[in-house]
Amino acid sequence: MKPTLRPNCAHFSSGPCAKRPGWSVDALSGVLSGRSHRSKPGKAKLAEVIDRSAAILGLPEGWRLGIVPASDTGAVEMMMWATLGARGVDMMAWESFGAGWITDVTKQLKLDDVRTLTADYGQLPDLGAYDGSRDLVFTWNGTTAGVRVPNADWIPADREGIVICDATSAAFAMDLDFAKLDVVTWSWQKVLGGEAAHGMVALSPRAVARLESFDAGRPMPKIFRLLKGGKLNEGVFRGNTINTPSMLAVEDALDGLRWAESVGGLSGLMARSQANLDAIARWVDATPWIDFLAEDPATRSSTSICLKFVGPDVDGLDDAALAKFAQGVAAKLGDEGVAFDVKYYRDAPPGLRIWGGGTVETSDVEALLPWVGWAYAAQVAEQA
Repeated sequence: MKPTLRPNCAHFSSGPCAKRPGWSVDALSGVLSGRSHRSKPGKAKLAEVIDRSAAILGLPEGWRLGIVPASDTGAVEMMMWATLGARGVDMMAWESFGAGWITDVTKQLKLDDVRTLTADYGQLPDLGAYDGSRDLVFTWNGTTAGVRVPNADWIPADREGIVICDATSAAFAMDLDFAKLDVVTWSWQKVLGGEAAHGMVALSPRAVARLESFDAGRPMPKIFRLLKGGKLNEGVFRGNTINTPSMLAVEDALDGLRWAESVGGLSGLMARSQANLDAIARWVDATPWIDFLAEDPATRSSTSICLKFVGPDVDGLDDAALAKFAQGVAAKLGDEGVAFDVKYYRDAPPGLRIWGGGTVETSDVEALLPWVGWAYAAQVAEQA
């Protein structure tokens, strides 16, 4: 039997993610349309995004925060191109985006001293293998695996290298330990449900020192250039962006930040996301045919919650058949209008991926789960 209760919002995509509750286009009524982003009010709005973001996240004093092109991808690549090569680098990956950074470093930058520390989907690599003598690039939360680092205790406080952290699906949902990080990147389209195409990069004083002292000796595209006359271009970190941002997206980002403040800031956002994970965990514990992709409960993501099908209904399926099964379940949920875009990521093991960031209401997650049971049963019957 189909459930009768439906989620009020069926947006469970892992990017771009659900808008904040109650959002409508009216939230963009204050947009600075038809004006230059370099005008006084344009710069003021960009600076407001920076200031509100830094305040909510509790960015330490002395750090810089700027808006950069090309979403989180652009932010990560900008910093790898500008800083890596001064010393050996450890690249950690346990899902597709971390693997992409490894490709950049080994195939595009072609650095000589690269050590890759990897793990299969559902696991973490040996975090203790990093000793602080080298640079490090890693994702705090593996968006396509639903596996996160539980903390940053494994990063030495007295490290010699710099640490670049891709935090795109962790920022505003998880407690980032900035004392153990030097570069932190994210995008507007994840936890706060903003529009895509813009990234943010936070730099520690150590990261700034690396930028100003290290000459990578490689061509640097304009959208990657953070230096001016050999020194950090401070204007980028006050709203004077490298290229032209969308002021519509800026207005939307401000709306998300103001909403975040209204629900208690970082602690409120973290609590909302954790409540979504807890709701799914209770359901998984009571459901024999579903499990988390993350093998260790301490590493379960509260944002990109990745699930796998288990048990006799799927045990005999080969990879292609299991993929077809998972796609069928996701398609049924989408066709019913109760969950859009919850199919597993294309490089990940077949299953479901349900976004649980703070803009998602726990009541909607709870209303969705019986529908997942219905879609699963319907897919089992269909393949019988």
